[in-house]
Amino acid sequence: RLYSVQEPSLDIFYDLPQGTGFCLGQLASDNKSQLVQMVRAKIGYGIQLSREPDGVWLYNRSCYPIFIKSATLDNPDSRTLLVHKVFPGFSIKAFDFEKAGSLQRPNDHEFSQQPRTGFTVQISFVKGWGQCYTRQFISSCPCWLEVIFNNR
Repeated sequence: RLYSVQEPSLDIFYDLPQGTGFCLGQLASDNKSQLVQMVRAKIGYGIQLSREPDGVWLYNRSCYPIFIKSATLDNPDSRTLLVHKVFPGFSIKAFDFEKAGSLQRPNDHEFSQQPRTGFTVQISFVKGWGQCYTRQFISSCPCWLEVIFNNR
């Protein structure tokens, strides 16, 4: 499901009184496992993505950790991107437009036709993935999303 946003900030939540944004509780839950339902219920106030002058910041407003992978969080020469754990009440600069611009290869036609890996952020709620976890891929996590940014 694609959810387009134009505002400078977005709340992604399960249960937020008086909240506006993307409510995960409104997603159809047909044939969802009990684990998916349990994780969704733990999201609570969820996260806020906020575009600031220096990039996009993610604020964890949940009572549980969230996990994030972004090309602009790691060394640009790294072969594999790390998954970063963000504890409740903490924030992280999830995306840096300046760094993302340096990841582009402007003369590479094939690259320009591909989805912009450098312009995406993967987020998992409650459950992590990657080297330190039994889940190696985000798609194995019960509740996750991918955020795609336009180039300014």
